[in-house]
Amino acid sequence: MHLNYFEQARFEAMAGCGFTYDELAQRGWAIHVVRIEVDYLSEVLLGDRLRIRTWTEGFRRTSLVFLQEARRDPRGGESDSTPVARARVVAVWIGGDGRPIRVPKEVREGFEDLEAPKP
Repeated sequence: MHLNYFEQARFEAMAGCGFTYDELAQRGWAIHVVRIEVDYLSEVLLGDRLRIRTWTEGFRRTSLVFLQEARRDPRGGESDSTPVARARVVAVWIGGDGRPIRVPKEVREGFEDLEAPKP
């Protein structure tokens, strides 16, 4: 279940940086996840609301690394925003021919807005 939430949050973060799914398709680009590491920290119960933060750890030639953290979203007067999971996601940028390409400059610049959460 967490993986679906993390995936949705990555696409929302990318869209916030100007790279919607449709924009990627129009440019002939795709992004393929090649590795995910998840640390499960706390139980999530049916009905729990989660808030997921997404930021970039860095770029390599054809790949980038997303870091993500899921926290329980406090409701009402609750103060518990306990981290429930953390993920490290390696994704490869793919060109129109289906092969890895250098992460485009505009993507590197656009993703600078994905800041790590403050401690």
